[in-house]
Amino acid sequence: MIPPHWPDEYIAKRRSPAQAISLIQRGQRVFIGSSCGEPQTLVKELAAQSANFTDVEIARVLSLETTPLTLIADQSACRSLNIRSFYLGSAKPHVLASGKRFMTPINLSAVPRLFKSGQLPVHVALIQVSPPDDYGWMSLGVSVDVTLAAAHAADLVIAQVNPKMPRVMGRSFLSVGEVDLVVEAEEPLLSIGAPPEFDTAKQIAKHVAKLIEDGSTLQMSLGSTPMATLIALEDKADLGVHTQYLTDGHLDLISRGVITNRKKGLNEGKLVASGAIGSTSLYKFLHDNPAIEFHPSDYVNDPSVICRHHKMVAINVAMAMDLSGQAAADALPYNHFTGVSGIMDFMRGASQSPGGKSILMLPSTTLDGKASRIVPSLEGMAVVVPRGDVQYVVTEFGVVNLFGKSLQERAIAMISIAHPDFRDELFLRARELGLLGTERTLAETIKSVYPLKIEETLEVGETPVTFRPARPIDERQVQEHFYNLDRQDVHQRFMHDKVSFLRDDVADVLQVDYIRDLTIVAVVGEFGFENVIAVGGYFLEPASNMAEVAFSVSKKWQGKGISTVILKKLVHAAREQGIRGLVAYTTPGNSGMRALFNKLPYKIKSVYDEDMLILRARFDEPLEGSGPAS
Repeated sequence: MIPPHWPDEYIAKRRSPAQAISLIQRGQRVFIGSSCGEPQTLVKELAAQSANFTDVEIARVLSLETTPLTLIADQSACRSLNIRSFYLGSAKPHVLASGKRFMTPINLSAVPRLFKSGQLPVHVALIQVSPPDDYGWMSLGVSVDVTLAAAHAADLVIAQVNPKMPRVMGRSFLSVGEVDLVVEAEEPLLSIGAPPEFDTAKQIAKHVAKLIEDGSTLQMSLGSTPMATLIALEDKADLGVHTQYLTDGHLDLISRGVITNRKKGLNEGKLVASGAIGSTSLYKFLHDNPAIEFHPSDYVNDPSVICRHHKMVAINVAMAMDLSGQAAADALPYNHFTGVSGIMDFMRGASQSPGGKSILMLPSTTLDGKASRIVPSLEGMAVVVPRGDVQYVVTEFGVVNLFGKSLQERAIAMISIAHPDFRDELFLRARELGLLGTERTLAETIKSVYPLKIEETLEVGETPVTFRPARPIDERQVQEHFYNLDRQDVHQRFMHDKVSFLRDDVADVLQVDYIRDLTIVAVVGEFGFENVIAVGGYFLEPASNMAEVAFSVSKKWQGKGISTVILKKLVHAAREQGIRGLVAYTTPGNSGMRALFNKLPYKIKSVYDEDMLILRARFDEPLEGSGPAS
């Protein structure tokens, strides 16, 4: 209970910035409140008095420095100030590389324990809070994360009281009795504008949106691609949020009614975060909002808490990935450094959640397009995400699921979503590194751009069936489909009896360029572990400009319209590519293929050639009263 005389205590603790900072002693460790909660007035005074210090260590989560303490530490050769930045990234960018010796790699969930256990003693904590309420409680506002633990652990707590700091619900409060000195200083909170827009970010966002189901709980890192992803989720329903940082992108989805927090499974009805990074509008939205709670990082980032959420989805940005799935992650000015240190907490928590997913997003190339961000191996970059923790990977060229995949399957998958300009080189290096067998060839599929627009998910009975172009990573699933076919269906598909379906037997199905040759598969099940239930494709005969088609459908899925959907998609794609028509070579007894062709809005010509039936449909010969196929 707060004593009734707390206003007197508050007045007694008031000091000027210079008076407060002058109490810091030589050899002490000083924590500075993180990200947009940085107490700027106190930090500026700390820098101004730095010449008076000897061996003072600054402990902070890596952040954009409004006052260049790292530069002061560099210039003083660590005699006055030394920096300890909690940061899990690889420090590849030049803006970080020069100060990498100051970095302490650690998951953000573990930092509070480091403080509270006394393993890393905190002598002074410089924090920023809201003015006290009627009961003497002050909120840490936009920066609870590790700041609350530092304040509880510190010997001396100096609080900058700023009327512009919002009062945020949750475990964000300190009483007047828990701080030692008060410095009243009103100033705008640190804020960031909208990140730059990139076309690749929008393409990646479209892929990611397809992976997120209604009712999912989201964690989202910071930056251009996450912002584009939030925009792409505007058609979803009942999303929840349990994340490290709240941003303006979340605010937009809340206003649209997309984020309701009603189906989280934990803290339902509450948006939970440990801080906010954004605009002044966002900070105003947080003030006294009962639907929002901020908690410290040892709760928000705790994998055992994260995994209790329903359909938890962790969405983060990687800086580079190698062909085995290892990822480097780095801070950039527009993703406000601190977000990188929470990646592993959320990836591991999400992967253990019922229906959960972890997603890594990365543009396929650097901004200038001169280098691939998918590389044979990570060299000169620390591994932030081990290969065993990677699940979904998304570039503008597609999505792959690496969970449970062999190194060869991973290499094929990563090459398939790399920029086409770099796939040849990646393929050859993968063979040199022993990640691909020597029998592998540089197929057209590897060089081609996956046609996302063909993808469609339809309800067949009560089962969602996805119709999509085949990819190199489908090899094993296509083989299994052929092995599971009925004997008669095998004969009709291959025109003779077969009992084995080796790599060469499925090569024609998968080694396509999506233009002259196209294969569409119908799949059911979780992405990355789908079962192929049907295969249909066309293969161009250049001399006649006609495309040969072939189909196979698993026995239990026959008679459900699967082949009809595939055929319509093949017709649409072939017409777009200027192909004249379709031709099928089958057995005379294949009534299914005959019936399938008869559904086309074109004149069908049937020709028998010994024991073969040839069906032809030309797109310039529509049936009377029929328009072109869509």
